[in-house]
Amino acid sequence: MHKIRLTLLVFLIVMIAACSTTSGSKRDSPGARNSSSNSNSTDINSGPGYYTVQKGDTLYSIGRKFKQDHRQIGQWNKLEDLNGIEIGQVLRVVPTDAVTAASTKKPVFASQNVGAPTESPPATLSPANGDESSLDWLWPTEGTKTSSYSLAKKGIEIAGKSGQPILATASGKVMYAGAGIRGYGNLIIVKHTGSLLSVYAHNNVILAKEGQMVSKGQKIAEMGKSDSNTVKLYFEIRRNGKPIDPAIVFPRR
Repeated sequence: MHKIRLTLLVFLIVMIAACSTTSGSKRDSPGARNSSSNSNSTDINSGPGYYTVQKGDTLYSIGRKFKQDHRQIGQWNKLEDLNGIEIGQVLRVVPTDAVTAASTKKPVFASQNVGAPTESPPATLSPANGDESSLDWLWPTEGTKTSSYSLAKKGIEIAGKSGQPILATASGKVMYAGAGIRGYGNLIIVKHTGSLLSVYAHNNVILAKEGQMVSKGQKIAEMGKSDSNTVKLYFEIRRNGKPIDPAIVFPRR
C-alpha cells in the first residue's frame, strides 16, 4: 500500500513542478467546525499530499501529524486565519513549491486517474534515452547493494552503517523532506532537470530542507533504519513519475 502512496506523492510533485496549485482559504474559530459548503473539498481528498479535516482538528495538530510547520500549511493553503479550518475541508500538507524553470514540458501522464492509481510496468530505457543521459549521476552512498531493481521492487537497497553520508546523486531541488509516507521513514525527494526525481528513504537524519537547492555529491542525509528493520538506503530514480533502473545511469564501481 505504501508503494502506491509514494507513487501518488511523486505524481503530485511532478504536477506541482509543471504548474502552481492554489487552494482557497477559510475563516473559523479555533478547532474545526461543521460547514455545509467547503470550497477546499476537491476531488483529491485522500492519499499523501492532502488531508481532510476531522472533528477536533487544529492546524497545529495537523502539522504535528504530518511533521510539518502548521504555519507553512497555512501558507500552502492561503489561510488568512490559522485557526480557520472546517470539518471536511481538504488541506494540502506537502509543499506547493513550483519548479517551472526546471521544465516547461507537460507531463505525459497528466491524464492519469489519481483517484484509482495503478502501478505501471517500470520503464526500460537505454543509457542514452531520456533526460537522465544529460546528467552526471553519482552513487548516493557507499555500501553493499542488497536488493536490485525489478518489476516488484521499483528501486535498489544499499546496506551500510548508521550515520554514513547520503549524497545527492545529481544537482536539483528538494521537493519533499519528511516522514509522512508510511513505510519509507525519513524520506527525501529531489527534482532534477527535466522530469527526473530521485528518492532516498529510511534515513536516520535529514539534513536538507524542502525548497533547498542541492548540488551533486552534497550530503543531504545520514543513513539509518527509520521504518526499517535494518540500516540501509532505499533509492529510486523516476522519470515522469515512473521508476527506472538506476543501473542504467550510475557509473560502474
